[in-house]
Formats: sequence, C-alpha cells, structure tokens
Amino acid sequence: MSSGSLLSTEMLRRYNDADGDHPARNSCRPGVGIAEVTGESAIVEPKAHMLVVEDDPAIAEMLLELIKDNGFDATAANNASEMDRLLLRRAYDLVILDAMLPGEDGFSICRRLRASSRVPILMLTALREDVDRIIGIELGADDYVTKPFNPRELLARIKALLRRASYISGDAVSDGMRKLTFSGWVVDPRHRQVTDPDGAEVSMTTAEFDLLAAFCRNPNRILSREQLLSMTHAGAAGPVERSIDAHISRLRQKIEPNLKDPALIKTVRLGGYMFTTNVELLP
Repeated sequence: MSSGSLLSTEMLRRYNDADGDHPARNSCRPGVGIAEVTGESAIVEPKAHMLVVEDDPAIAEMLLELIKDNGFDATAANNASEMDRLLLRRAYDLVILDAMLPGEDGFSICRRLRASSRVPILMLTALREDVDRIIGIELGADDYVTKPFNPRELLARIKALLRRASYISGDAVSDGMRKLTFSGWVVDPRHRQVTDPDGAEVSMTTAEFDLLAAFCRNPNRILSREQLLSMTHAGAAGPVERSIDAHISRLRQKIEPNLKDPALIKTVRLGGYMFTTNVELLP
C-alpha cells in the first residue's frame, strides 16, 4: 500500500469516526442528497449509481460508505477485468477511477472508456505532479483528485460532475436550455448533444461539452483559463488552469476544420481563448 493510500485511508477514517457535532458528518446520513453537504438545496433524483475502481479494499469500502451515506448508489471493482464485467451488466452515471491499479492502470482504462463512452470519469491518484493531472485530462478524464483528499471536496466534485451530466435536478432558465448554432453546428444543452454541419452527432466528454457551451454563450469575448474553469466546474475547486489547454485541444480536434490554423477557438496571448464566430439561439 502506498503512502498516499495510507494517508487517504486515515483521513476517511477520521471523517467516518467524527462525532455528531461534525458538520460534514451530520450531512452524511441516509437519504440526504450531496447538495446538502455543500449548503445547497438541490436533491438527487433519480438516484445516481457510481462505479468505484480502486484496488485498496479499505479505501474502496470507505468510498462506498461515503457515497451511499449521501443518497447515491455505488459498486466497487478492484481491477480492470472486474470493471469490464460490471460494465457489461449495467450503465453507470459516474466512474471514480484510481490511477495506480495492478495490471491495466487507470490511465489506460480512462483512454479505453473514453473511446466508447461519455460517462463522467473522476480520477483518484497519489501522483501530485501537474503533468500527471494533464495526462489524465488529455486521456478524457473529466476531473482529477489527488490523495490524500478532503471528503467534502470529493463530494463537491462528484456533485459538480453529476450536475454537468444532468443527474441533479434544478430550475433551468429557458434560454439556457435552448439550442445554439454556429457555423452549421448545433449545441443542445438540454440533451447535452452536439451535431456537426452534416447532422451527425459528435461524442463529447462532459468537460468538452461544457467548454463548448461556455464558448457559445460568450462568443467573440476573451475568456481566461480561470474564467473557463469557473464556468465548467460549477464553483467546485477544479484542476490546474493548464488542464483547460488539454480540454481545448481535444475540443478543437472535434470541431476545427484545420487544426494547424484553428478558426473557431483562437488562443489569445497572455489572455486565454476566444470563440471567434457568430452564435445564434434556435427556437
């Protein structure tokens, strides 16, 4: 067991053993949605089901308890083979994936999952270098949490990913759910779908879709990496700002006609990025 795992296990034990006066522990009771932990009123309906891929039995057990105590369902797998068997049986709303697994590691699993699925992926790892986070993002992970982690932060990130994947109910502003169009492309926020000028649906991760939606709602405006992070992580502490570059690189591969000379998403030196095309709301 790595030192990172030991630290994570101890932190989660302290969380679970907290007395009744602990504010987070008070919020983690059966039937309470994750939104209540962060002081919001949204509830989870229907109940989301997560797949936890973690080889450390103690951490896996504590993660399952943490998730279930907050009104979600969860199932655990300790390696890639077991994960594959579980994925054949049902679909999951979120995959929490440890990077350092025996056999096929989490980075390889992430790449494989993303090639065939848009399921949100949150990676857990003891690796703390920014380059490791960026690699995970480039492979298609939607968020990245390093061990040891604060349980409340992990819950906030899970909630943000589920909200972005439309699993948490809430009052939607009508214009915010209307379809948008640019250069023949159509973005459907309600169903989180993107179609190209030929009418074919283009698969996108939750992070890629949220970035595209943020650009469409702010055309011809310079957006800093910090602004893009705040727009796409719903207020939760997001990954390093440079990870936005990795998401944008993947998004460009899907929408730009010429990657060597991007025409839609322009890089603004020392500023950030600009979506340089007209965007219209569809009826």
